[in-house]
Amino acid sequence: MYSKLLTIAITLCITIGAYAQSPIELAQRANNYFMAKWSDPTTPTNFKKLRPSNLWTRGVYYEGLIALNEVAPEDRYIEYIDKWGQFHKWDVYGGKYTTADADHQCCAQTYFARYNMDGGTEKYTAIQKNFDYQIAQGNTHHWTWIDAIQMAMPAYAMLTQITKDRKYLDYAIKSYLWTRDSCGGGLFNVKEGLWWRDKNFVPPYKESDGKNCYWSRGNGWVYAALCRTMSTMDKKDKYYKLLKKDYLAMTAALEKLQREDGFWNASLASQDYAGPELSGTALFLYGMSWGVNNGLLKRSKYQPILDKAWKACASCVHNDGFLGYVQGSGDRPASSQPCTYVREPDFDDYGLGCFLLGVTEYYKTTK
Repeated sequence: MYSKLLTIAITLCITIGAYAQSPIELAQRANNYFMAKWSDPTTPTNFKKLRPSNLWTRGVYYEGLIALNEVAPEDRYIEYIDKWGQFHKWDVYGGKYTTADADHQCCAQTYFARYNMDGGTEKYTAIQKNFDYQIAQGNTHHWTWIDAIQMAMPAYAMLTQITKDRKYLDYAIKSYLWTRDSCGGGLFNVKEGLWWRDKNFVPPYKESDGKNCYWSRGNGWVYAALCRTMSTMDKKDKYYKLLKKDYLAMTAALEKLQREDGFWNASLASQDYAGPELSGTALFLYGMSWGVNNGLLKRSKYQPILDKAWKACASCVHNDGFLGYVQGSGDRPASSQPCTYVREPDFDDYGLGCFLLGVTEYYKTTK
């Protein structure tokens, strides 16, 4: 009993100490831990096999680093990003312009963000060749899992923003609508405002308690993608209005499912694997904060929800910057369990990317 109480007391002290600091201080601490561990951004990842460092997991991290640099700029962040992008020739993962895999295209969001900051057409021409090839095939049925919406849709929208050619955004929205309305009978449950991860989880698939299986991080990917795509568009655009409708439906569903401790369950509507989980929670913090910052959500209603989510995310940060409660890679709530404060996920980059996106966007709501 004494040992258990001591553990609880220590954890409580760490948690209180964490969120007593500013969001930016914690974001910097977590990022410093990662950059020290991966001092050379060109080094391949090595989980089970070597993979080039512009894989999707790293792409998500750099999205977060761009967000951190926007609120707390440092030259070393840009140098780190550019060394990475130049090494990969600002190209898709694997360098194959014929790829239609959204995961291979995720790195484009950071390349395009760097172009928007400092120019340099080399930052988008290789990806443009890939997107042009994919569009020319006329197939909008590639995004068969909802993670793909975040990996690719914002990048297509960003390329329209850069080139002023609407064909990229048109293709992205057609692909999104196929995933939403047709794939597996439609992966978006309009009635409940949540997404099934892919056709394998559409009913009759259920969790052990009979609830629908809505994976937290999968829904977080979509939620973030809606925000990131709308950010490139005029509010009068018909596509903006379409995405806004889905965004608000998701928001209404998610606000009801937040736990008292600020987290969302790994399985949103179920008590299966109901412990703390950072990556999904951070993405919901990002999306709701973005809604407040862009006038889609009322601050008076949502700030308390955001404050709870921020405290939950802050409680995951170790003193050295390591992030706990990050669910490892997978496709469902049951993947990479158990998710604990001390367990290191198989990839240590995408969880940080989600954290940086969420915490920096939350920070803007406090200014």
